Amino acid sequence: MNFQTLTAIDSSTFLEKNEIADFLFVHLDQYGDTKQDILKCLDYALSNYPHQGGFVLLARDGDTIAGAVVMNQTGMEGYIPENILVYIAVHKEYRGQGLGKQLMQKAIDLAKGNIALHVEPDNPAKGLYEKLGFTNKYLEMRLNK
Repeated sequence: MNFQTLTAIDSSTFLEKNEIADFLFVHLDQYGDTKQDILKCLDYALSNYPHQGGFVLLARDGDTIAGAVVMNQTGMEGYIPENILVYIAVHKEYRGQGLGKQLMQKAIDLAKGNIALHVEPDNPAKGLYEKLGFTNKYLEMRLNK
């Protein structure tokens, strides 16, 4: 398995972003977003603007994306974590082999500062997050307008 980190410095092409977005759209299953929203997240993570940024971590098996993480920087610290783990997905054929844990650990090591993430209560990945030290400090509430 080959791990690759993409940042704003790497100036990813439109085709690379589309490949990653397609992968996430398929392999996030019911926990995912629209491809358009995933592309917005990738644009933010790979942005050159000083108030944006983050990284994309890929696990590749040859030319196949086996797993992906998208981490966005918040530009804040202290009262809000410096990073938000927006997406993590593992290809269906690679699940149950520890790849998700490897991706999470590498993402934690790469991130500068604290990390927040949102997880639905029935998502099987919740147990992995708890094993890695994530805690449920708050109940998230949203107002969709």
